[in-house]
Amino acid sequence: MVTSVGLSLLLLLSAQLSAEMTQRVEYDYFKYHPMGEITNWMDQIVKENPDVVTKVDYGKTYENRTISLLKIGSKSASAKKAIWMDCGIHAREWIAPAFCQYFINQLLQTYKTDPKMEQMMKNMDFYVTPVLNVDGYIYSWTDNSTRLWRKNRTPGPEGCECLGTDLNRNFYANWGTVGISFDCCSNIYPGKSAVSEPEAQAVTNFVGKRADEILCFLTIHSYGQLLLIPYGHPNVIAPNENELMEVGLAAAEAIKKVHGKQYTVGTSPDVLYANSGSSRDWARLQGIPFAFTFELRDDGTYGFKLPEDQIQPACEEAYSGALHIITHVHDKEFIKPTGTAATVAATLWTTMMAVFVTSTVIV
Repeated sequence: MVTSVGLSLLLLLSAQLSAEMTQRVEYDYFKYHPMGEITNWMDQIVKENPDVVTKVDYGKTYENRTISLLKIGSKSASAKKAIWMDCGIHAREWIAPAFCQYFINQLLQTYKTDPKMEQMMKNMDFYVTPVLNVDGYIYSWTDNSTRLWRKNRTPGPEGCECLGTDLNRNFYANWGTVGISFDCCSNIYPGKSAVSEPEAQAVTNFVGKRADEILCFLTIHSYGQLLLIPYGHPNVIAPNENELMEVGLAAAEAIKKVHGKQYTVGTSPDVLYANSGSSRDWARLQGIPFAFTFELRDDGTYGFKLPEDQIQPACEEAYSGALHIITHVHDKEFIKPTGTAATVAATLWTTMMAVFVTSTVIV
């Protein structure tokens, strides 16, 4: 009988361990996932957290695939302030979608035990798009020859045999002026016109309708270990540049404390290269007061092919930096009395903006 009981316990423990291992294999936050697995994961997250998560389909790609985000936050009868985050606007930057998935998981784990996160979830919604450039991301998984594909998959202009537009040059923010090439085969081809691409249209429509609600716009890229603030054009300065730098530098310090990695903070012309048509700059022009581009690991050793054993530390440190920014934004709006005034001032500034004047590794 003792042997029988022992065998039963052993089988039970074995079954439990097997179930845990199966669950880990089904979704591992520290490996890269193809689009189909990410889509299934999004559906599972909604199923497991129906009180705080909904899936929103807000656009279609050129190849007619759905662009989706997860809306995370406590339910409310009225509109709430919000945080925007998108990942995977550039297909080859696989660490970016991995971070968005990690970020969502951390939100959902933390708010249950952390009063501060619970407060932020009550006051704000988080709109998180794990993969914005769905067509390009899927193409980058085809084989080794496509791994470093950057753009989306729209056809070029008439007479051009190359495909794709750089989505981060396609937004209506001093479009087509600096940091681009009108060679349709170039990795920084900005498209036929501003917001010509369905992915850029999807973000423009969704965020544009909610610009008064969105307090912070975070777009996640790789690589370079940078925190970039508006603007990409060297002749334009954000009215709250000093505050953006202050918040960015504090976020970089938070990042450094996790694994010792140093992030550089500044405008793109100052620390990387000038560019135009970025989603970050467009968001700031809409009156969204805080807009940052994260360029995740590494510093060039592996570049876009960051090994999977670096996913966890890369995500942990970036989460710390993003959380610092989000906490600052939240507290300024909901705790410090100057928050609303600052937002109004930024909005008034935006309405008075005039039309703007007309390498390195591209990230």
